[in-house]
Amino acid sequence: MSLTESSAIDIAKAASSASRHLATRSEAERNEALTALHDALLANKTAILEANARDLQAAEQSVAGGSLSHSVLKRLDLSRPGKYDDMLQGILSVRSLKDPIGNVTLRTLLDDGLTLEKVTCPIGVLLIIFEARPEVIANIAALSIKSGNAAILKGGKESTESFVTIANVISEAISHTRVPQASIQLVKTRAAVSDLLAQDSFIDLVIPRGSNDLVRFVKEHTKIPVLGHADGICSAYLHSDANPETAVKVVVDSKTDYPAACNSLETLLVHEDVLKSVFPLVAKALIAKGVTLRCDVSSKVALVKTLTPAEAEALRDAQDSDFDTEFLDLTLAVKTIVPQLSMTGVEVAVTHINAHSSKHTDIIVTESEDAANFFMKGVDSAGVFWNASTRFADGMRYGFGTEVGISTNKIHSRGPVGLDGLTIYKYLIRGNGHRAGDYFEGEGGRKYKHENLQIR
Repeated sequence: MSLTESSAIDIAKAASSASRHLATRSEAERNEALTALHDALLANKTAILEANARDLQAAEQSVAGGSLSHSVLKRLDLSRPGKYDDMLQGILSVRSLKDPIGNVTLRTLLDDGLTLEKVTCPIGVLLIIFEARPEVIANIAALSIKSGNAAILKGGKESTESFVTIANVISEAISHTRVPQASIQLVKTRAAVSDLLAQDSFIDLVIPRGSNDLVRFVKEHTKIPVLGHADGICSAYLHSDANPETAVKVVVDSKTDYPAACNSLETLLVHEDVLKSVFPLVAKALIAKGVTLRCDVSSKVALVKTLTPAEAEALRDAQDSDFDTEFLDLTLAVKTIVPQLSMTGVEVAVTHINAHSSKHTDIIVTESEDAANFFMKGVDSAGVFWNASTRFADGMRYGFGTEVGISTNKIHSRGPVGLDGLTIYKYLIRGNGHRAGDYFEGEGGRKYKHENLQIR
């Protein structure tokens, strides 16, 4: 990794050249670089956490002054229990995964001596723009190197001390391997972002990780394809037969395990049949964890009758805008699902989610396989779960090692983007002087065989 203040076009050109060299490196050489990266970050943990502490101190002052949100502060903290170790483990997990480059997914015999193959290959050059989250540098460096892509990274000003320190550690580590140093470049100046977004001749994919404003800015200011998501408005639906124990476990974990994450729960939909049974148990468990519930009329009435006065202080009246809001905090919007003459409860829930969801992750709690299958087929999101927390929407939890981000796109890659999401494919033909002009209908023309061959 090189920490650079070069011009945008020089940065992009260097990354493009490095990507072509990196794509030809063997898996062993790329894995060697990941080992060096891991060992260097482990050896320099104290220095990195000290730098992160300086960022946190400045960020706390910004929060106190109202210029930075609490959710950004939480994401910035590398000292949170297990976070640094997870970052290191993510590198090792990526190293242990199957090489994503050069995998043949199709083989066809076009004619004798003429074969076609579809083979996975790197995308090329990635531009990753992120806010807070200093661990992103290590995650993306590992994923990029393993997948044969060059990466240009720009971090937010709130994590400057952290990412400069991490960048220097990684740069030194990579310099002793066969991976080109320009494969991973970290840009310091904010002014470079707009210029980099204009380098569509050299940069192949932009991945923004941060606020809605950041994602929208990127999408509006580049011709380069953008992979990412603006919001994480995740919903849970308690069906009429929801198991109380399952509902409490799944909903509480979805909301409170890490409220600042994009895969945390923001909306709870409750079938009217469980307003007085399952829902109060869930509400009490949420309130005990410090959650404020923004309820519609029916759900609030149901709770007022069952909660203690102290618990009822956590209730607020829901506004229509609450169901389109990513709170990223201990706040949850609640809506009652009422079946209609032409629609069942699960159909009403699916309709609501598709109208308000950000297409990230949504879940159903039910004992009915039919209801679950309808929900999972009907909800148009990157992740749709049955009786499981939204927090499972994560590259490491999916077994991807780590992730470069979450995509709500509907082309190329969707959901947590790991190694496979950072590859594309090319078609290879091997022949022996074959000419396309020899294939035609009529006398003397050759005919294609188009036989599927075994993939080796």
